[in-house]
Amino acid sequence: MESPEDLFYLKQFVKQHPDNKMGWYLLGKQYLLAGKEGKANYCFLQAGEVYDAFEDESHPLSENQLQLLKAWANRQKKKKLATRSAMLAALLLLIAVLVPANGAIFKENAAQPVSGEQDEAPSVGVVFVPQKERQPLGSALNALVSAAEEAPLLTIAARLEEDAGWRKWTGNTKLLMAIQKDSASSMLQMAMLDRQTCLCEPPEASDTALKYKNWTKEQETHWTLSSAIYHYERKNKKWPEKLDDLIRPYPNNALAGERGGMRSMFAEVLSRLKSEQDRKNGQAAIAGQADVKPAPDNEAEQKQAESLIVGTNGILDKEWSKPLEVVVDKATYRLAVIQGNIIVRSYKVGLGGDETPEGSFYISEKVKNPNGRDDGDFGSRGMTLSNTLYAIHGTDEPDSIGKDESLGCVRMSKEDVEELFDMVPLGTVVKIKNGTLPTKVQQPAERFKLEPRQNETNPAKVYKWLT
Repeated sequence: MESPEDLFYLKQFVKQHPDNKMGWYLLGKQYLLAGKEGKANYCFLQAGEVYDAFEDESHPLSENQLQLLKAWANRQKKKKLATRSAMLAALLLLIAVLVPANGAIFKENAAQPVSGEQDEAPSVGVVFVPQKERQPLGSALNALVSAAEEAPLLTIAARLEEDAGWRKWTGNTKLLMAIQKDSASSMLQMAMLDRQTCLCEPPEASDTALKYKNWTKEQETHWTLSSAIYHYERKNKKWPEKLDDLIRPYPNNALAGERGGMRSMFAEVLSRLKSEQDRKNGQAAIAGQADVKPAPDNEAEQKQAESLIVGTNGILDKEWSKPLEVVVDKATYRLAVIQGNIIVRSYKVGLGGDETPEGSFYISEKVKNPNGRDDGDFGSRGMTLSNTLYAIHGTDEPDSIGKDESLGCVRMSKEDVEELFDMVPLGTVVKIKNGTLPTKVQQPAERFKLEPRQNETNPAKVYKWLT
């Protein structure tokens, strides 16, 4: 069956990059699916050795047929050239009639910044293609072509595992395609990574998989850092000046420490958050002057915006500045760290049935070794919810995880609560609901961890959370 979207995007792609043999090969595949064998053969001939590599044979066209196809291609080029020449002649005639002898209709372009003033292209970015997208190839190419100047040197198209309307960061991720951009020219090299997407036998993708893995670590660092900056400004009514403002002793421990890359990205993340706030303030001011309320977010537009997300090191999606949140599901005994509709982490927790309140809270306090112990009733970490007696904390009763045995608090295992403590900063919103999260829990091979830089204990207080 023909895929009009993929045909359109691929035709646009080879038009802009006529020397890209992989693009010609993929276009030929789409023409074959559409039953247009003649056009497919022409594309396969343009693909040359790429066709030979993927099909494990040379193209079967005879030399005579090859010459006929080349002659047809030359005639098509001559027709296009004649058409363009006629249009140019008509345009010149129109200019001669309408413009005075000493007049001008073109202005010089504004001076362009020299290369040293331009930002260096980021090294890796990722496009997430949703499961519902039936033309993943076209969607990924469209995202790249529409933002070609901002695109990183390497763009990876991937599909996250989906479950009950959520996308799972640590789930079964499928890498679909990689597009490498030459920083010194406009050349693009494209590699297909999934046989179902390209209807071919893909090459070895271990190098791309490693780059994707490293990119996800940087993205998690960005999420935690930007969330900490966001909540610091909301609490203190001013922006942090440096990373150390976020890594302070209890009770001002917005972050529980730092990790590699956090200091180098601080200035850029802070700048982008400031710009985003200025943009929103400007929109609110315009709405106030017009004496109207800003229109509510359109759900359809929001879902469309979330369909393609390129991470921090690449093109930023429209929801890039949204901070991390915590969602607790009483029905499934699950706690998840989310960013938009992405489940970044998911844990099994112990609850208190009706004693665990539903509603929206925030992390008002973070403390290590509550009551001076890491093996007591509250384990090694505790996070107070909205200055109440409810908290998310560890436990000395690991068998209670997955059951309703607490007096209202959220119990977690030692490894889980320590990772959560590091990942979500002070001020993080916590929503307790009944029936929203999938039951499957998938942990990454490597836990998110910050290196401690400050004292986060509070020996002056005896904690009496509703354990």
